[in-house]
Amino acid sequence: MFPKASFTSLIVGFFLLYVLHTCWVMFGIVYTKPCENPKGNGCISPYLAGKPRLQLSVYTALKPNADGGHSLIHREEEFDVNSRFERLVNVSLPKKTRKNGTLYAMVFLHQAGMNPWQDPHQVHLVTQLTTYMLPKPPEISLITGQDEPEKPEQQNPGAHSETDRPVSHWRSRLTLNVVSEHFQFDREALPGDVHRYMRVYQSGKKMIYLPLLFVDELSNRVKDLMEINSSSTELPLTISYDSIALGKLRFWIHMQDAVYSLQQFGFTEKDADEIKGIFVDTNLYFLALTFFVAAFHLLFDFLAFKNDISFWKHKKSMVGMSSKAVLWRCFSTIVIFLYLLDEQTSLLVLVPAGIGSLIEVWKVKKAFKVHVIWRGFTPTLLFGKSDESERRTEEYDTLAMKYLSYLLYPLCVGGAVYALVFVKYKSWYSWIINSLVNGVYAFGFLFMLPQLFVNYKMKSVAHLPWKAFMYKAFNTFIDDVFAFIITMPTSHRLACFRDDVVFLVYLYQRWLYPVDKARVNEYGLSYDETARRKSKED
Repeated sequence: MFPKASFTSLIVGFFLLYVLHTCWVMFGIVYTKPCENPKGNGCISPYLAGKPRLQLSVYTALKPNADGGHSLIHREEEFDVNSRFERLVNVSLPKKTRKNGTLYAMVFLHQAGMNPWQDPHQVHLVTQLTTYMLPKPPEISLITGQDEPEKPEQQNPGAHSETDRPVSHWRSRLTLNVVSEHFQFDREALPGDVHRYMRVYQSGKKMIYLPLLFVDELSNRVKDLMEINSSSTELPLTISYDSIALGKLRFWIHMQDAVYSLQQFGFTEKDADEIKGIFVDTNLYFLALTFFVAAFHLLFDFLAFKNDISFWKHKKSMVGMSSKAVLWRCFSTIVIFLYLLDEQTSLLVLVPAGIGSLIEVWKVKKAFKVHVIWRGFTPTLLFGKSDESERRTEEYDTLAMKYLSYLLYPLCVGGAVYALVFVKYKSWYSWIINSLVNGVYAFGFLFMLPQLFVNYKMKSVAHLPWKAFMYKAFNTFIDDVFAFIITMPTSHRLACFRDDVVFLVYLYQRWLYPVDKARVNEYGLSYDETARRKSKED
C-alpha cells in the first residue's frame, strides 16, 4: 500500500521534523504574548514605566546570604537603564578566599538615596566571583629543563603547585543586564523562565513588576580566569552593564540553563566554555546560521559514517584502492585523537574524532584482509592474499609512496627537532604527540595523493565510495565555518581548509574519468560481468 522508504530517507525525514520543531520552540522562546487589555486588571505593568530614579550597588560577601558581613565595591549613583557603561574596580580578597575559598557578588538595583537592604522595591541577584578549576600544568624545555618564566602571582612559595586538584580562580568580569522595554505581561500567560527573575507588588488594583535584573554567566570565559593564591590580596573586576530585550533575555536564560545542565552531566568548565563561546562571541543572526550549519553537519556526519561502513562491509577487493592511504588515515586519525585529548579540546571535537579512529582501525582490518584467530587468550593474525589486479594497484601505490617519502620524512624529522629545541612542552609524551600531529596536519594531505595517483594510472574513480565521499565533502566545507566558531588548536583549524583542495581534485577526477561499465566498481565487480552472469543463468 505504501512505498518502501529507505533508511536514509527516514533519517532525513526525522531530521527535517527535528529542525522544524526546534524552530517552533525557538519562536516560543523569543516571542512573548503581550497583555491584550492594558487597562484591565489582568496585566502586570512595569515599574520602570514610572521613570523612577535608580541606583546600582555591588557588594562582596563570603556567603550568598551575606552572613558574616559584606563589603561595598561599587555604586553607580545616577543609573540609567538605557545607558551602557563599563567600570574597572579593585576587589580586596578576604583571607578565606585566598586560601582556596569562595567569594560572592551581591548586585542590588534600588531607589536612589536609599539603603538597598531597607528598600522594599529593590531587586538583587547573587553570583559567584570565583570558580574551581584544575591549574594549567607548567611547560618546560625538554633539552635544558628550564621552566617558563613565572608570573608574579605564581612566584610565592605558598602557591598551589599541585595540578591534580581544583583550585579557586577569579572571574575578572561581571556582566549585568536589565530589560529596558516597558512590556506588559499577561497574568495568565506569564513565561516560566521570566517568572523566577520577577518580583511583583500590589499598587491599588494593579500588579507592578520590579525591573528584571539579570547576571550574564555566559560571559564568564575560561580565558578571563585568574588563579588565586595566598599573595593575591587584590584582583581587578570589570563591571559592565547593557540593556537587553525581553526576547534575548529569555533566550539567554535557556542557554544558561542548558550549559548548567551539561556541567551536571559531567562536562568540565573548559567544555562548557566552548559552548559559551558560540553564544557570546557571535550575534544572534550568526548564531541561528550556526544552529542550521551544526544540524546539517550532524546529519552529514551520520550519513557519511553509515555509507562508509556499508561500503567497507561489502567490499571484497582492493582494486583501485590505495591500501597505504587507508593505513595512513588510520594512523593519522589516532594521532589527531591523542593530540586533541592531550590538549583537552572540547568534546564537540573530541567525540567525533574518537569514533572516526575506531572506524579507520576497522577499515585497515578489511583492507589488509586481516583475520584474528583466538587460541585461548593468544590472538593470531592471518593476512589474506592479493589477486593480480590488486597487486597492480599495489605497484602504483608503492611507486607514489616512494616519491612522497623523499619529501615527507625529512620535513617531519626536521620539524620535530626544531620543536624539541625551541618549544616548551609539558612532557616527552606531549612532544611526541605534538610532533606527530604537526606532521599529520602539515603534510598529511600528501598521503591522500597516492589515491589520486592510482586514479590517474587506472583512469577510473569507480572504485571509490562516492556516497560517503560526498557527505564528507559537504562536511569539509561545513568544517570551514566551524573553524571560526568552535575553539580548537590552530593546526586543526588550518587542516580544515587544507582538505578542501584535495576534495576539489577528487571532484575534478570524477568529471575527467567518465563511467565505464567494464571497470571494476567498489565491490570488486563490473556491470558487464554481472550482466553476462545473469544471461548465462537465464
